[in-house]
Amino acid sequence: MPSPEGLRVAGVTVRFGGVTAVDGAGLTAPPGTVTGLVGPEGAGKSTLCDVIAGRRRPAEGTVHLDGEDLTGSAARTRARHGIVGAFQRPAARMAAPFGTVPVPFGGPTVRDRVQAAARRHDAACGRWPRRRDTDAGRRAEEILARVGIAEYGDRCTRDLPPAVTALTQLARALAAEPAVLLLDEAWTCLPVRRSRALEVLLRDLAAEGLAVLVVCGTLEPVMGVCDILHVLDAGKVIAAGPPAEVRADRRVRDVCPA
Repeated sequence: MPSPEGLRVAGVTVRFGGVTAVDGAGLTAPPGTVTGLVGPEGAGKSTLCDVIAGRRRPAEGTVHLDGEDLTGSAARTRARHGIVGAFQRPAARMAAPFGTVPVPFGGPTVRDRVQAAARRHDAACGRWPRRRDTDAGRRAEEILARVGIAEYGDRCTRDLPPAVTALTQLARALAAEPAVLLLDEAWTCLPVRRSRALEVLLRDLAAEGLAVLVVCGTLEPVMGVCDILHVLDAGKVIAAGPPAEVRADRRVRDVCPA
């Protein structure tokens, strides 16, 4: 579901009591590009992600997709419009999708989770039930293979290595056919081999027309994959542009070493 204009976030401010966590921040994530949001711990990255995904309403600012204002909409509404996230923060991980089929001896498998996400998306799109079941199963197998976790398809999601858990979240997000793919700390649990594979996958997804927004605490993991970087510090965007230019910025080097 390629997005003709992509994501545009402007003037977002979020306050917790007397603390301003995000202070007038904005960014764009055009289709066909991988955009990075980088900053030190406490910079406000996760809070801004929650605003984009519809998990938190800002005190000020807007979130637009393809020119449509989604600022006041809920997370499910944004998912239907195409803003879909894969979060590695435990409190923000997606709940078990509606329609998950119970599996004996330990609960739903990786395949069940991805297939259920695909069915839920198809239902939201108004596809016929018979087609939903057929398409969801086929799509789940294709996505598991593409993400590189097909061999874990029959494993219970409660018994997965951390890296596979992270990639399962990504697979579920892809099952929703996003226009904007939001990845929060995607590299946290991944070994080198899977990190390199993820970089290739993100570049391929962008080449297919997706707007990919990746969030990371340091520069190095995203330097080779992003087209544009935005650096957040103390809730403000202090630099934005091509990765090499951003890394050369003195303010960036001070707050976010490579």
